[in-house]
Amino acid sequence: MSVKIRLARHGRKGYAFYHIVVANSRAPRDGKFIERIGSYNPNTNPATVVLDFEKSLQWLNNGAQPTDTVRNILSREGVLLKKHLLGGVKKGAFDEATAEAKFNAWKENKQKQLDSVATTVANKKQSAAKARLEAEVKVNEARAEALKQKQAEAAAAKAEAEAAATAAEAPAEEAAPAAETPAAE
Repeated sequence: MSVKIRLARHGRKGYAFYHIVVANSRAPRDGKFIERIGSYNPNTNPATVVLDFEKSLQWLNNGAQPTDTVRNILSREGVLLKKHLLGGVKKGAFDEATAEAKFNAWKENKQKQLDSVATTVANKKQSAAKARLEAEVKVNEARAEALKQKQAEAAAAKAEAEAAATAAEAPAEEAAPAAETPAAE
């Protein structure tokens, strides 16, 4: 019986996430499996991987063959490196403490890389939000300026209309008393 470590699809249409499972190579993709050793969610940025490190290492040492995608996931998580280092210990290339030190150094370096990526993504989001806010402020200022100009034009037109109305009333009032004065004499 050939054993594979592979992905089993779950989730709704257009929003898939996967369980990392150990299964018979002849079993269907989402069918019967031997053991579930983790999950993989590609919908988040960066992709979320939850993995039982010890179980996956044990299955690899027992001869389970990962699929290409699972091999990439296991490589990113360090399972394949740990297997390689343990192989070096078995061959006598170095002792277990050296292997553990190399693995911990790799793990720290990997964590620094992930932190820098997360910081970069957060900075990009923040700068994009700041740029959108600045653009919105400019648009709002332009709208406020246009509104002020429109209100000023409306006020000037209203004042002009009032001035014209008072000017039209004033000559009529002046003409009426002048006409009355000669008649009173």
